[in-house]
Amino acid sequence: MLGWIVRILFVIAAPITALFVARGDALNFGLIQTFVAVLLVTGLVGLAAAYSGRSRRAPR
Repeated sequence: MLGWIVRILFVIAAPITALFVARGDALNFGLIQTFVAVLLVTGLVGLAAAYSGRSRRAPR
């Protein structure tokens, strides 16, 4: 299950990385793709924390 999540993150991170680094030219494309995937995970966790931490109005 965790492997599926990681694979989906790498599928999402690959085109984002390809916008900044050419696949054939960069020998460290995998490293940069991993960095982008970590940034995506950090962003998703941050969004989840912000969403769950927002205050709700008390019903009247």
